[in-house]
Amino acid sequence: MLDHIGVSTSDYAGAKAFYTHAFAPLGLSLLMEVTKEQTGAEAHAGFGRDGKAFFWIGTGDKPKGGLHIAFAAATRAQVDAFHAAAIAAGGHDNGKPGLRPHYHANYYGAFVIDLDGNNIEAVCHVAET
Repeated sequence: MLDHIGVSTSDYAGAKAFYTHAFAPLGLSLLMEVTKEQTGAEAHAGFGRDGKAFFWIGTGDKPKGGLHIAFAAATRAQVDAFHAAAIAAGGHDNGKPGLRPHYHANYYGAFVIDLDGNNIEAVCHVAET
């Protein structure tokens, strides 16, 4: 099951305006923005509904390999296992498993670059018990 997807843009402000307007008839809206300072790399804008952003645009270079695709994990242990297995299979680390509180308090994710240059993520939104 997919959790969210992100695409790069060469014109962040223009893309944000475009999607704000294009998504309005679908009941989707801009729900949050994350700054370059928060991520350490790029700015992002998340669109969705019911408090859940699932389509993201971001600044940075034009896509080199494709997309950022995030897959939902039921537990943090699954996120850890995903990261280990992906690295073992030839992926490159793009963010070790851990909390990303700039997204929300329980956002626990890990990122790898696949063999084609895509940024693949596993994410768990559940608080550790």
